Amino acid sequence: MSPGLSNTIHEWVKVWVVAYLCLASVCAHASHIDVVGLFKDKAVLVIDGTRRVLTLAEVSPEGVKLLAVESDYAVLEVSGKRSIHKLGQSGSVSTTFSSVPVTEVRIARDPIGMYHSQGSINGTAVKFLVDTGATTVALNGSQARRLGIDFKKHGKPIPINTASGNTVGYLITLDRVKVGAIELFGVEAAVLDGNEPQEALLGMSFLGRLEIQNDAGLLRLRKK
Repeated sequence: MSPGLSNTIHEWVKVWVVAYLCLASVCAHASHIDVVGLFKDKAVLVIDGTRRVLTLAEVSPEGVKLLAVESDYAVLEVSGKRSIHKLGQSGSVSTTFSSVPVTEVRIARDPIGMYHSQGSINGTAVKFLVDTGATTVALNGSQARRLGIDFKKHGKPIPINTASGNTVGYLITLDRVKVGAIELFGVEAAVLDGNEPQEALLGMSFLGRLEIQNDAGLLRLRKK
C-alpha cells in the first residue's frame, strides 16, 4: 500500500471516529424535559419520556443536573448550559440561560417606625409585624388555632424568653408562608399559648432566607 493511500485511510478513520463520538455525545443528552413536580430540594422530571426524581446537584443518566428548585420552576443544567423550566410547561432543552427573575416586596415604615405587611400562612390571611430580632416566625395561641394548627399535638415544647418573662412555646414547621409575591415553604415558627405576641411576627426563619435592604424607611425583601 502506498504511503499516500495509507494516510488517506487513516484520515478517513479519524473523521469517522470523531463523527461517531459526536453523535454518541448528542444522544447521551436530553432533548425534551417536562417538570411535573417540585418539592423542597427535589424535582420530578420527565426526560425524553422517562420519569426521573432528582435532588439538588444530582445528575440524571441523560446528563440533566438540578441546580435550584423554587415553588413554580426548576433551574437545570444540560451540556454546561443553564435554563429555567416552569412547572407544567413542556418544552425542548434551551441552549441559552434565562436569568432567574428577582421577586421583590417593598414595605414602608409606619409613623411609629414599624414595618407591617399583609401575608398568609398556609393560605390563610395574616397581618405580620416584621421583626428581625425574632429568631422565628412567632404566633400566639389564638392565631395558631385560627390557622388550624394543633401546636400542642405537633409542636416541640421549648423555653422562650419574652418581655413579660420566661414562658413555654411550641416549635412547629409551617407548610408555607407568603408575603406579597414571596412564598417560602417549610418555615420554622414558634407558638406561645397566650396573648403574646399580639401581632404575628415575621422573624428570621423567613427573613433569613431573603435579601433584606433598608432604604430610607422602605424595607426591600428580595427573593431570587
